[in-house]
Amino acid sequence: MSKLYSVTLFFLIFFSHTAFSQKKSLQAKSITENITIDGKINEQIWESASIASDFIMFEPDNGKPISNDKKTEVKVLYDNNAIYISALLYDNEPDKIQKEITNRDVFGVSDHFSVYLNGFNDGQQDFRFFVSAAGVQMDCLATEDYEDFTWDAIWDSEVTITEFGWVVEMKIPYAALRFSKADKQTWGLNFMREIKRDVQKYTWNRIDTKIGAVIPQAGILQGIENIQTPTRLFLIPYSSAYYQQSDIGSDTTLKAGLDIKYGINDSFTLDAILVPDFGQTKFDNAILNLLPFEQQFAENRPFFTEGTDLFSKGGLFYSRRIGGAPSTEPITNLNEEITDYPSTVDLLNAVKISGRTEKGLGIGFLNAVTEKTKATILNIDTGEVRKEVIEPLTNYNMFVVDQRFNQNSSVTFVNANTTRNGGFRDANVAALLFDLNTKANTYNLYGDFKYSSINTIEDYDGFKTEIGFEKTSGKYRYGFSGKYLSENYDVNDLGINFYSNYHNAYGHASYRIVNPTKIFNTFRINEYVNFEIDNTSGKLQTGAFGTEIKATTLNNDTLEFVAELSPFKTFDFYEPREYGRYVFLPEKMIAILNFTSNDNNPFTLIIQPTVTKYNESGRNNYGFYLGPKYRFSDKFSLSFAAEYTNMKNDRGWVAFDDTGIIFAERNREILQNDFTGKYALNNKMTINLTARYYWSYSKNHEFFTLQDSGYLTPNTAYAQNKDRNFNSWNFDLSYSWWFAPGSEISVLYRNYGLQRSDIVEKRASKNLDNIFNSDLTNVLSVSIRYFIDYNSVKNKF
Repeated sequence: MSKLYSVTLFFLIFFSHTAFSQKKSLQAKSITENITIDGKINEQIWESASIASDFIMFEPDNGKPISNDKKTEVKVLYDNNAIYISALLYDNEPDKIQKEITNRDVFGVSDHFSVYLNGFNDGQQDFRFFVSAAGVQMDCLATEDYEDFTWDAIWDSEVTITEFGWVVEMKIPYAALRFSKADKQTWGLNFMREIKRDVQKYTWNRIDTKIGAVIPQAGILQGIENIQTPTRLFLIPYSSAYYQQSDIGSDTTLKAGLDIKYGINDSFTLDAILVPDFGQTKFDNAILNLLPFEQQFAENRPFFTEGTDLFSKGGLFYSRRIGGAPSTEPITNLNEEITDYPSTVDLLNAVKISGRTEKGLGIGFLNAVTEKTKATILNIDTGEVRKEVIEPLTNYNMFVVDQRFNQNSSVTFVNANTTRNGGFRDANVAALLFDLNTKANTYNLYGDFKYSSINTIEDYDGFKTEIGFEKTSGKYRYGFSGKYLSENYDVNDLGINFYSNYHNAYGHASYRIVNPTKIFNTFRINEYVNFEIDNTSGKLQTGAFGTEIKATTLNNDTLEFVAELSPFKTFDFYEPREYGRYVFLPEKMIAILNFTSNDNNPFTLIIQPTVTKYNESGRNNYGFYLGPKYRFSDKFSLSFAAEYTNMKNDRGWVAFDDTGIIFAERNREILQNDFTGKYALNNKMTINLTARYYWSYSKNHEFFTLQDSGYLTPNTAYAQNKDRNFNSWNFDLSYSWWFAPGSEISVLYRNYGLQRSDIVEKRASKNLDNIFNSDLTNVLSVSIRYFIDYNSVKNKF
């Protein structure tokens, strides 16, 4: 056999088309009469619509037909404004239907019905709409890698519990979807039903779990023809009032602004935020951070979470950079001190455009501008005060082009640009990504090339590249990858990346069951190996072998075990805080156990012990997580989580001095308590409580000097106090009322405080007294947001 023939045969097999099982098809029926969304399905037109039935179990017993006493029948109607969905969900024990009332986008302990819509039928992205038996809505944008529940659409739904089960009625406006301009539409479609008490999910078109991808296994929706969609223009004005009281006095603030959403066409949408207000976003979980890296925070601002799936491609977009901490510190003289250093930079405005054409071309553009920010500096001798710019007027841009093809493959270009006014640092990062899958979703080839260019006092460029291959279907799966990051690769102006200047090799192999056994409903085991080598020194910075086992029992309790062994001496190139230096790390072993009880029970529990053993005398880490929750009723629940970590003889950087880089051997403890409560008056109105107390200390008992070899030698001369004691308290009590689609009134009371000290207090009770006896800040705020559909206003006038 010739080499050319062999190569040709390999590619024909690798990229050959293997058809999925026969796709079901449903015909949507055109209507002209009005449909009232009331969960009753009493309009005559429903009787003549086609029926989607014969659901098949998705999990745990994949492929098993739904029983007749749980049969499900779904119908679809449409007009020029929306599609309408009705579902009859039969249940021979309707009194056992789970129906916990939760906040929007929180699933809770409820039965659910959902529809998955793909307007381009390209097997790439779903618009998913869920409704619980309690009438709570959830929605998300879904790809094979991620479900983005931060995306919120405006749609209507109602449910009714009946003597035969329950009924769902939904109206999904075209404004909540994306699709082609074709006169005859062909959409990807699937329905899913979850029966919570049995922990079972069923789909209309079968999803074979032996195949790695879900979205391409959808059925087909046909019959939508010649629709004249209305203008997609939505205005969301808001008004907020804040009253704040602290040890420095009280203050009242009034704010007003406007969000705009405009459908440029059926595929692309413009979102703009004018005079932003993020005062009621979730608080950040502050910690005692002794690592050489900044703390990474979750994004809680709706504009930067909703519909940002395109911008997340390539991992170059960390939205907390926008409006985050200033990028520089002021230069001061010996007789000067900084009296005011703003912790954040104000966002002036932001706009994003995103969407996808019928040919599968996705385009995303995001622009944000932040305000010039100054620090205040006092001359101690003269009393003179001056201002110095620590962050100039800054412009942030993200641009993404993503071409999908063959249903489940894509090639993507990403550019992230940060431009600061004046002589401050600028940055530009570009990336080319590819993700190629066989038609049957059995194999995946992926990779990227990223290039960063930084313009500062001394300009520098860097790059990162990666390639990987995986088998993504069947009971047995495997994959391997390699990557290389150059010395000056830097994406930290609009992205976030902690590690560079290394190359890596990674491999994994896994086994899973796809149907229940006599012991487990689900079971998966994964073995992996990971090696990272510093480019400059050739030293190993990571060398690990790992095992991950996860299973659910027949009682639907979850068991998980993770073990990682690092049997090699490695080196940390970041802890010394000085370029080119590194510190030795001993061999170690990590073990994690997790037990999560079946959440159908009123009382649920999560228990997770962890241990890290170092090959160094007396150096060990222990951790324990305990998370009980009790659901008193479908409306009321309370939960508590306690997390404790004890680090004995931990070693880390503490200072620079004339003798070099100083490390300390220290004992550390971390205690975090989270308390949450929810009371739902109905499925549109909830009261929520979130409280967090965090305490951590670091007590040094021996100092060392870092040698050029990476090893530590005792330093008995160093005597400065580098101990740390940290207390943080946050308390949020909120009321939320969704009084109309997309419109909300919210009231928030917030109480918080933070203490830092170099005097360690090891008694938890004393630390609690200290934080509660300190000058806590109190904030009371009221916010009203009102959703206005241009078409509704136009029709009235």
